Amino acid sequence: MKKILIIYYSNTGATEKMARKISRGVDSVENVEAVIRTIPSIENINKKDFANDDDVLYATNNDLLSCDGLIMGSPTHFGNMAAPMKYFLDGTTSEWFNNSLAGKPAGVFTSTSSLHGGQETTLITMMIPLIHHGMIISGIPYSEKELNDTSSGGSPYGPTHYSGGNQINELSEHESKLCIAFGIRIAELSKKV
Repeated sequence: MKKILIIYYSNTGATEKMARKISRGVDSVENVEAVIRTIPSIENINKKDFANDDDVLYATNNDLLSCDGLIMGSPTHFGNMAAPMKYFLDGTTSEWFNNSLAGKPAGVFTSTSSLHGGQETTLITMMIPLIHHGMIISGIPYSEKELNDTSSGGSPYGPTHYSGGNQINELSEHESKLCIAFGIRIAELSKKV
């Protein structure tokens, strides 16, 4: 059974909802399962907790060692990934030295409160450490018709969500379909690699 690790950080719940939709796509592929993990907020990073208040386990470096593919998601903070995600990635030097992630498929996703809030720059900044790890980065091809039809979130670099300034966290139909398609894509790639 192939395992696709989905690691997300979420402030208001939107990025978590995206992670859940992506996991549905992963789980729909035969002999592949999604493993969902989250990241603690900066103020909780040094606590000894194993999970958040909703009992979602916090990601560990051991999760990286046992995965066959990786999908990471973060809200956009000033056109970049949130600090907790960067902190987690900065702690993966041992995995880099040992080529633990090299050759595995990977992808990224994000959510913003403004339509032009840096979705694509956030996706790219999350890709860069994964490229350094030697991962095989995948986005969403335009063969997914929702990518052409969306008027909210969606990018060839990976799934995105536009929540609006009033923090509406519901994913649009196009955003949901792109998340599921992305999960399927990474799961299928993990079987081919």
